[in-house]
Amino acid sequence: MTTIYQKRWKVEEYHQSLKSNAAFAKSPTKTERTPISHFIASVLAYVKQEALKIRTQCNHYAMKAKIMLMANKAAWTELHKLSTIETADYVSFCVR
Repeated sequence: MTTIYQKRWKVEEYHQSLKSNAAFAKSPTKTERTPISHFIASVLAYVKQEALKIRTQCNHYAMKAKIMLMANKAAWTELHKLSTIETADYVSFCVR
């Protein structure tokens, strides 16, 4: 009984990670092909996350948190660079 439950639990972990970390729950459904493409992309993202999990010994949620932290830091740095640009430089920056 315990063995069966452990196998089923792995399937539950897979579904939860697919929905939470691979954005499968946010599937667009405008056409018939869109959900299929989104499902395939989500499964591929899950496979890549599993490979990273094995390589880094870090679970999916911790990896997602690290990625979000790095993205926020990069955005903050870029915002700081833009806020320190002189007005004349800003106009030439926006025109490019």
